[in-house]
Amino acid sequence: MAKKIIIDTDPGIDDILALLLALSAKPEEVEILLISLTFGNIEVENCLRNVVSMFHILERETQWRRENGLPEGFGAMRASRPIVAVGAKDPLEDQKMLADYFHGTDGLGGIHASHPHLTPSHEWAHLFDPVRDSHGIETVNTGARDGDQSFVPSKLPAHKEILRALRENEPDSVTLVAVGPLTNLALAAAEDPETFLRVKEVVVMGGAVNEPGNVTPMGEFNAYADAFAAARIYALTSPNPNSTLPPSTISQLPAYPANLSKQLTLRLFSLDITLRHNISRGQFRTAVTPLLEKGSPLAEWVNAFMGHTFRTLERLHPGHVGDDAQLSLHDPVCVWYALTADDPRWAPAPNSPEDIRIETLGQWTRGMCVVDRRNRHRIEGEEESSNDHGHWLSARAGNRIYRMDQSPNESDFGQVIIDKLFG
Repeated sequence: MAKKIIIDTDPGIDDILALLLALSAKPEEVEILLISLTFGNIEVENCLRNVVSMFHILERETQWRRENGLPEGFGAMRASRPIVAVGAKDPLEDQKMLADYFHGTDGLGGIHASHPHLTPSHEWAHLFDPVRDSHGIETVNTGARDGDQSFVPSKLPAHKEILRALRENEPDSVTLVAVGPLTNLALAAAEDPETFLRVKEVVVMGGAVNEPGNVTPMGEFNAYADAFAAARIYALTSPNPNSTLPPSTISQLPAYPANLSKQLTLRLFSLDITLRHNISRGQFRTAVTPLLEKGSPLAEWVNAFMGHTFRTLERLHPGHVGDDAQLSLHDPVCVWYALTADDPRWAPAPNSPEDIRIETLGQWTRGMCVVDRRNRHRIEGEEESSNDHGHWLSARAGNRIYRMDQSPNESDFGQVIIDKLFG
């Protein structure tokens, strides 16, 4: 039976590669119920343009392959059109930070200006306009969707579409892959925590435990971009979620009910594992050059933004030069797990589940993954200790995060991406 997944994303270069990886799967492997969009790498409006452009290119690629007698691929896309919904424009409480310094202001290295023939017109934009009543007030109690593209545009906010998908499917049958800031997830969980907990598991790209951060010395981008949202989602893994909730001064999202029906299963793909999954410029160039010569629209599109990416890596990171430049495939690793989770070679860290918490208030440590490295006795049962500040030792408190540490394709993941997208 096909795995059912939701992808919450902020496309973004590696996000697009992750989406292409999911869409390239066979229909019997996966059904993509929803692509929900959030701010993050870029503004959410640009995220939407990039997703629509991706589907536009895939339609052209399918036609090109058909005309050239090649297997069409992208069976998951053709078997069932994913819903696309626009979500959070801003973080819950933090000042917004974007990653356009790496991805470009449009998220794909300026491709819409440099390659305008690869970008669809804006005629699709109205398909996502919220429904308004006669007084101009936005309404959200409608599921109106239209369009004849290879996706289904939604007029509902993304967090409501997440809840809809979870209500309409059996409990523990949908995996939610979150590869951007966790704002949409936090809004969904705050609105209806029991419906949110119908999810089978949440797969999160974020955080850094034993590696340095990538936007500050301690902070990985997704955790940093909305630390409050990340902390609220991590808290749902706790036997007592309110024991690890961050203080809230602006968003005023409510505390969780005292007696939730279950704990969230959260698989964390931190920088500790994603930095070990890479594709080199030489590897990519060797694969894509023959396809460019033959006229593949997908090869032209991906080559344009990957060229920008490798040039940016050369500028930002010493040693990333020429064909040896390596792009870490952070987000595609999470999608690959969702597609192949039954492979026994996937494994969490030996001490999982771990009590990992996200720092929300630190001047220098926002987005930091905090773990307790002290050698202290756990406090079992109902006992509490006055010196257990933050409930780090209590068996009735603290988060329970499965930090993933081993994968089946660490050494050849770049080739996996090439084969799935272009093979």
